[in-house]
Amino acid sequence: MAKLQVSTATKEAKELRCWRHKNPSSKPSPTTTLRLVPGGLRTYLQSSLPAREPLSSRLSGCCVSTTTTALPGPPSPLGGRTARSCTQPCPLTLWQAPQRASRRRPCSGSSVRRRRRRRLRGHPQAARCRPVPAAARPAPPPRPQPAPPPFCGRPAPPRSAPPRGGSATATAAPRPATAGPGSPAGPGEPPAVGSGSDAGGTAMEKKPHPAKRESPPREASAALLVLLVLLLNALLYLYLSELRGSSGRAEAEPSLCPFGYFRLGSVKNCSPWLSCEAINREVRKLKCVGEGAVKKVFLSEWKENKVVLSQLTNIELKEDFLHGLKMLKALQSRHVVRLLGYCEKQFTILTEYHPLGSLRGLNETLHIPKYKGMNTWHRRLMLAIDYVSIIRYLHSSPLGTLVMCDSNDLDKVLSQYLLTSDFHVLVNDLDALPLVNKSSGRLVKCGHRELRGEFVAPEQRWPYGEDVPFDDDLMPPYDEKTDIWKIPDVSNFFLGHVEGSDIVRLHLFDIHAACKRKDPAKRPSAQEILDTYRKVLTLLIREVAMPGTREML
Repeated sequence: MAKLQVSTATKEAKELRCWRHKNPSSKPSPTTTLRLVPGGLRTYLQSSLPAREPLSSRLSGCCVSTTTTALPGPPSPLGGRTARSCTQPCPLTLWQAPQRASRRRPCSGSSVRRRRRRRLRGHPQAARCRPVPAAARPAPPPRPQPAPPPFCGRPAPPRSAPPRGGSATATAAPRPATAGPGSPAGPGEPPAVGSGSDAGGTAMEKKPHPAKRESPPREASAALLVLLVLLLNALLYLYLSELRGSSGRAEAEPSLCPFGYFRLGSVKNCSPWLSCEAINREVRKLKCVGEGAVKKVFLSEWKENKVVLSQLTNIELKEDFLHGLKMLKALQSRHVVRLLGYCEKQFTILTEYHPLGSLRGLNETLHIPKYKGMNTWHRRLMLAIDYVSIIRYLHSSPLGTLVMCDSNDLDKVLSQYLLTSDFHVLVNDLDALPLVNKSSGRLVKCGHRELRGEFVAPEQRWPYGEDVPFDDDLMPPYDEKTDIWKIPDVSNFFLGHVEGSDIVRLHLFDIHAACKRKDPAKRPSAQEILDTYRKVLTLLIREVAMPGTREML
């Protein structure tokens, strides 16, 4: 029985704390009684209960008259140990009593914090204020705006003082508000124009507002994009124009030296071509690096510079050797290997040395770790452009239209060109360059034997079939369009199989198809092919620099 009494008192103390927690703004009055029932805390009010907010949201029962019965055992925290029972329930009018405005002052930020601290300490004045709804709170005062900065580098004009008796809201600086709408003006302050929200709206209209930064419109973004594209096109045009201009200057004067002179290495001055005496005295052979049907090639040294010395091997082919020397002297340009000297009596030619060798080893060179960065579609397309530029230069050379006859297969073509250290192409072997003159009916035949294979042009093959034996006298001559037929095959070798090379081939498909026409007259010229190659290079560089430009425009 004693345990039951202690547990009952403990439950009543807990119920009292819960009631105070749920009703922070109320406190028990003499007319309020508490009763512990199985359903939880019940508050019963007597008939003298004052009008207050509806209790239906918090109470589940009501009683007007109760009966108190003393219980044995120790006293509880509420006073005596008693039990109460309801003898008369409350009428319905008590539940529908009108709400009466609370007389407690509104809670400010500091009072709320103070009330929380008091509640934690158990202070009797923990709940003396009522929270104000958010809708009834006064609007925060507008922040004072800074004065606009002076424009055009001149100081801003001074503000004129407001006229007496006028409205202070038009010219005076904004004064931070300390009261809500409708509050009376303090002592010494001029009355506000209007009342309530109208006055506040007038003041807000008179105050300067800083200009908001808005995002640029779409039209401005599109115009900026167009300007950027035009700038990129201009840079590419200048780059290609510089290439063409420099090539034109170099075709006339290689390395800016006059005819009969050369410049080698880091030497700034131009030196005359070496004579037979100078070659015999100053050039020293190092080793043999190659041998062909006409000449043998030696790696040599001249004044601590690596050079190439070529000597005739078969005296029967001296006409071809001298023809190559004649072409080498007459065609000195940026497309032709640099001539350093010669000796006709000894059938000797001295030229510049290029360590990367001929184009036969292009793929092997590009796989060297030092040059792997050059193994891109862009660099390979530039090599193809160099090759087509050489063909265009030979077809419009100072001597006339020349045909590259020593090109019966791909390997033979690649052996006629050199790869420089800065990855450009130079023509090296000019022994077989016959001259074409269509106006006078002068055409050419490359050699005196039958040519076979798909690499050579159709007009270079024996046209009378296998039943008729080959006869050089019956073989019809042809012109420079045989070089045009071979350009797609050589360019395909240059492009290789790197990433992006298929896209380049796709752009060059039409011009390459035109080069493979069986009728030589319908094939494009080397200049047309060169222009197409440059346009493709410009287009692809533009697409790489600004992907999606075509769709955006």
